[in-house]
Amino acid sequence: MKSIYRRNMGSAMSKYLILGNGLLGTELQQQTGWDAITRERDRFDLLNSYLFGRYMKGYDCIINCTGFTKDHSDKETNLALNYKAVVDLVDYCNRQGKKYVHISTDIVYAGSVHSASEDDVPIHARNWYAYSKLLADGYVQAVCEDYLLIRTAFKPRPFPHKVAVNKVGNFDYVDVITGLIVELIEGGASGVYNVGTKLKTMLEHARETVPDIELNTDSPPIDVSMDLSKMDSFRTKAGNA
Repeated sequence: MKSIYRRNMGSAMSKYLILGNGLLGTELQQQTGWDAITRERDRFDLLNSYLFGRYMKGYDCIINCTGFTKDHSDKETNLALNYKAVVDLVDYCNRQGKKYVHISTDIVYAGSVHSASEDDVPIHARNWYAYSKLLADGYVQAVCEDYLLIRTAFKPRPFPHKVAVNKVGNFDYVDVITGLIVELIEGGASGVYNVGTKLKTMLEHARETVPDIELNTDSPPIDVSMDLSKMDSFRTKAGNA
């Protein structure tokens, strides 16, 4: 893989705006230098669609890195921030002729099939977080006129937990995943893309940065593996593989 640290290659034909300053939003802004707005600094309220124009005017591509992940059992907050807000963003982008980049999650595939492709329809929502993301994905695919939907998973570097859950998938550290996302955005990718790296267990992933970490033997097995052939093909054609 080529270096994941990117310079600002924002095309003169497209002005990018990042929504959110969480793990991914912060890394994306650092790697690209693209503009970003946040709730804390800019008083941006994702649930107040009447103010979207104030913040997003002048940008051609809106990259939504926001999301509620703190409590997967909180029905109302998950549906409000992970689904209803996305509906409003998609509708706004459609009206204004903007491209919408939606960051989803590999957890929508959990329990569906092994090595799920973008065409596999997720059917098992494990909790309200997964359900809200699944609903949002469906709305983006059905309604958005110009979109890039990314299903992925990432962790901060080094691995932040004391033990590793019993999970297998294509997750990686946020700097690596961000580099792949930038390639897709700058390359003009559209539609749904699984984004990740080689298949691994969470324990293998964790031990890349914390060698003595142990497996949480009480955690149930979870398979969130994805077929990455579509992403790989795009990167090969773009000369980034």
